[in-house]
Amino acid sequence: GLRGDTLIDVGCGPTIYQLLSACERFREVIASDYADQNRRELEKWLKNEAGAFDWRPVVKYVCELEGDRRGWLPTALPPTTAYKWAEKEEKLRKKVRQVLKCDVTKANPVDPASLPPADCVLSTLCLEAACKDPATFRSALRNVGALVKLGGYLVMVTVLRETYYAFNEQVFSCLCLERNEAEEAVEGAGFDVKFSEVQPYLPGDVRTDREAVLSLVARRRASLT
Repeated sequence: GLRGDTLIDVGCGPTIYQLLSACERFREVIASDYADQNRRELEKWLKNEAGAFDWRPVVKYVCELEGDRRGWLPTALPPTTAYKWAEKEEKLRKKVRQVLKCDVTKANPVDPASLPPADCVLSTLCLEAACKDPATFRSALRNVGALVKLGGYLVMVTVLRETYYAFNEQVFSCLCLERNEAEEAVEGAGFDVKFSEVQPYLPGDVRTDREAVLSLVARRRASLT
């Protein structure tokens, strides 16, 4: 599996679910998002402040999926072998070292901050919402890709054939992407796709017209030539 010193989450939103397994593999995590309110909400949880969103059900579920790191203490196992969900929460809080503003349309998405190239950049459900057309999407991928060190990895989750999504009675536009467009943009940003999987999205959800979700892992080429 992927591991290393630093993981940068680009477009983290106000959520932590995408980092729960990553915190076991990386020494530090840098979270970033464009929206001020998303960063404030994330920082509330990181500081364990009153009124922060309760992620415990999600944390317990991830612990269950991870097998031996379980969110409960099975009677068949001694307590020392079970990984409590609270310990994972605490580990993630310690691993997230910075929460930065980011703009994927900038050559340096975290400007004015300057970060050394990371072992891995993670981006989930971000670029298709931030980019108005395919050219902007390709440019944004090059910008985000520059945050990855040579030989490092990009992990991306994006939706396919979606033109809108709704949340809390607000409707947002989305760049309608095909699988080949996303993969070609990743390759054009200097990466080789190592894993790519499409999962169909069940129809009937009035909140979105997406048809599928694409998950991919790509490695940045060791040479830019």
